[in-house]
Amino acid sequence: MSPPRPAPKRHFRPHRRPESSPRPTAEPPPGAEDAEVAPKVPALDAVVRTLFTVSWSEARARITTGKIRVGDIVQTNPLFRVRDPSLVTLQMNAPRPRAPVLPEGAIVHVDAHVVIVDKPAGVSTVPYDEEETGTLDERVREWLAHEGRRARGGGRSPLGVVHRLDKDTSGLLVFTRTWLAKESLTQQFREHTVLRRYLAIAAGDVKTQTIQSTIVADRGDGLRGSWLRARRGPGQGHEGGQRAVTHVTALEQLDGATLIECKLETGRTHQIRIHLSEAGHPLVGEQVYIREYRDRSGVDEIRAPRMMLHAAELGFVHPSTEEDVKWEKGPPRDFEETLLRLRRSAGAPAASKR
Repeated sequence: MSPPRPAPKRHFRPHRRPESSPRPTAEPPPGAEDAEVAPKVPALDAVVRTLFTVSWSEARARITTGKIRVGDIVQTNPLFRVRDPSLVTLQMNAPRPRAPVLPEGAIVHVDAHVVIVDKPAGVSTVPYDEEETGTLDERVREWLAHEGRRARGGGRSPLGVVHRLDKDTSGLLVFTRTWLAKESLTQQFREHTVLRRYLAIAAGDVKTQTIQSTIVADRGDGLRGSWLRARRGPGQGHEGGQRAVTHVTALEQLDGATLIECKLETGRTHQIRIHLSEAGHPLVGEQVYIREYRDRSGVDEIRAPRMMLHAAELGFVHPSTEEDVKWEKGPPRDFEETLLRLRRSAGAPAASKR
């Protein structure tokens, strides 16, 4: 057998080194909020284990495969809080629930090596833990399997994860389908040669600038942040910190906020969110990196349905053809509606000033 082809060494844009991928936000598992509100109310997996005398793994398997009802509703979340265990019933012949479907148009491109997806906000790229279902990788696998069965009777399609978007971030993301593609794109992300451009709405009057810092895992209050801003104790340094560079371009002034474009020279976890927050301009809809802004700004936060961050452009060297490929996707409706509202309240024209 001949050895595998080496990954291509060409860069997509050698004169401008965009980002690697951010790792996912550590989202709480489904049902965790319920657990905090009502800690004495048992979780569904515990109720099933007791009622039907099965192991923990068997209880969770029966729940996630749609065999358990709470009243008239099929409940597939093992951490769902059950206030009345008498409502829990088992139906062993119940069909497995279908995986959540992708929105129409979510598959932007597919070939033998890669899949480009327009990720909806509110969907994790991959599971936070073994209990989470309905993630983007699961939905794409289901879509590929369905298309494969229609085309050639194929089965489950392999899928490789080479980068991720935060749960509340929308936009373009690539999965790989072959070993060659995964090796190639992993290298391109590592070398920061993948083109990734974000659109965002950030609080305040944001100026065009380049933000540089060393990001550490804990700035002193349990959150990631830049080393020079960390609340360091005696002897605490920046060992393990990572260099982070964000290029920010102001596009349009809004009412109390700015529409901006972000390109990353590096791709650290939550890099855009951290850099903008530390610069005094947290993303509209930000719920984590906003403590200092709330404390010092003295202004009301701008309401938004979620964090206003969208991956608008994605480009790389195709692992098979070795050609430069690129896709663009405009923001979803919730982003556009927030942008239009802030334009109108600022007295700006409806058309973009970009």
